[in-house]
Amino acid sequence: MYIIAGLGNPTYQYARTRHNIGFEVIDELADRNGIAMDLQKHRAVCGKGSIAGEKVILLQPQTYMNLSGESIQDAVRYYKINPKEELLVIFDDISLDVGRIRLRAKGSAGGHNGIKSIIACLGTDEFQRIKVGVGDKPKGWDLANYVLSRFNEEDRKTADESVERAAEAAECIIQKGIETAMNLFHSKVGKE
Repeated sequence: MYIIAGLGNPTYQYARTRHNIGFEVIDELADRNGIAMDLQKHRAVCGKGSIAGEKVILLQPQTYMNLSGESIQDAVRYYKINPKEELLVIFDDISLDVGRIRLRAKGSAGGHNGIKSIIACLGTDEFQRIKVGVGDKPKGWDLANYVLSRFNEEDRKTADESVERAAEAAECIIQKGIETAMNLFHSKVGKE
């Protein structure tokens, strides 16, 4: 079984902001795989189903970004999964250009408060992740204001494409493993 968690903030005011791109990837995965996001468990909106014959729980924590780990920890304990092998977290990354994605088997939080919370709650940084580029903040912008802002029209189109690629990458991780997915998706993503 896999738990696939996309990070974001609840409520309509944050919909389609840079910080909520993880939620968008979960919605894409749900649509592609016929999974209804109709459960409220683990302080999250959830969906149960399967991807490529593997049971999955799709998770959108409703704890706000900085407390994402509390929701994910609850789900990890409830389903008794091994985070290193059965948890995949999808989130925004300002160090990647809009349209780029990066897959990792483990790693530091890199300044991302949602990932910091997950590492603190799980007691490990060994969980798979997909970073979805949202671009670096412009000079003079406050970081919080930037990640809570929406894409301009051109970047929105590119971001939509990266959401689809991130969903494909998640499916590939489940089918073929993280190493294969990294080889396939790092060579073909984003604007060059």
